[in-house]
Amino acid sequence: MIRLTILYNLPEGSDEVEFLRWRLGEHQAQNAGMEGVIHTDFARVDAAWTLDDPRAKPTYRFMTIAEWDDRESFERSFYGSESQDGLREDLKRIADPLLLISEILVAT
Repeated sequence: MIRLTILYNLPEGSDEVEFLRWRLGEHQAQNAGMEGVIHTDFARVDAAWTLDDPRAKPTYRFMTIAEWDDRESFERSFYGSESQDGLREDLKRIADPLLLISEILVAT
């Protein structure tokens, strides 16, 4: 399984309520409708923990996860021109994005 994890913040001065309206509705449907996506979720990061500071301030405010059965499905979907065009537009709504692509080796 291939997992795309996107960690991000909102740009300074953004309306979080308006962002959540878009993100929980229209954008969640878009993510779920991407070719081959078998699971997607969205989270607000409320806390962080480190060895040095068990009450650390989170680096990121939001996290999106999308999963595909295999790398071929992921690459066909994510790297397709329609997805990349949409991603470029979506990235204009967020700040500090970190996109992680991982292969799940075991799940329980």
